[in-house]
Amino acid sequence: MIISIASGKGGTGKTFVSTSLALSIGEAHFLDCDVEEPNAHIFLKPQISKIEKVTVKIPQIDKRKCNFCGKCAEVCEYNAIAVAKGKVIIFDSLCHSCGACTLFCPEGAISEKEKEVGKVNVGKIKDIKFTSGELNVGEAMAIPVIKKVKERIRENETVIIDAPPGTSCPVIETVKDSDYCVLVTEPTPFGLADLKLAVEVVRKLKILFGLIINKHNSEFMETEEFCRQEKIPILLKIPEDRKIAEAYSKGIPLVEGFSEYKSEFIRIFDEVVKKKK
Repeated sequence: MIISIASGKGGTGKTFVSTSLALSIGEAHFLDCDVEEPNAHIFLKPQISKIEKVTVKIPQIDKRKCNFCGKCAEVCEYNAIAVAKGKVIIFDSLCHSCGACTLFCPEGAISEKEKEVGKVNVGKIKDIKFTSGELNVGEAMAIPVIKKVKERIRENETVIIDAPPGTSCPVIETVKDSDYCVLVTEPTPFGLADLKLAVEVVRKLKILFGLIINKHNSEFMETEEFCRQEKIPILLKIPEDRKIAEAYSKGIPLVEGFSEYKSEFIRIFDEVVKKKK
């Protein structure tokens, strides 16, 4: 069972929800795939036992063999190679490690070298397995790190995935193959606008989903109206409460600061399991 927690925008409370869900059900595998800004460890406080490097393959040119024909630049779909008179320029940040340039080089002048782009942290919190990815500062593509994190998923385990914010490629890479996606939003015009994008994404991916409204109040009801119109189940409403915000700012998970919510997250998990069946 793989449950991903996503949102159309940052700051809605994805990590707030995902960590509480993991702590409530226990015996789960928690994956932090928000590799550009991972912060689940602040709330879960895992004991890290292993750190793995994440590398990608990028081309390197053997100038002794290269005749600057430009075939490598021609076949590169990502414009990561430029060939000028007597010079080949590799743009590492654009390279997707597809290997086309190496394959099609008529002179065999291109080989591949490993480039470190991030790391994966592996640990545990009581009976919860913990895996998080961390993209190196300055790197442009998060997907290789996300893939490396997801490689640690094993069969027959309950997986909770904290996805990156937004609706771009890293989010799609994270939530695809999920059995269920919990979308988290806030009752604001911006929250609703980005929620609509997130709903479109999970529907395109044909993933079952439901919604948690964080910082809920009675001032902006358009979000609930949208859910009624689109027949989106609202799984939980977490009120806009200063005490909750203060606990969150101190790194205290919702279910530890307010134990009454534990039963709510267990209820949500049970509902999700039933929908899968």
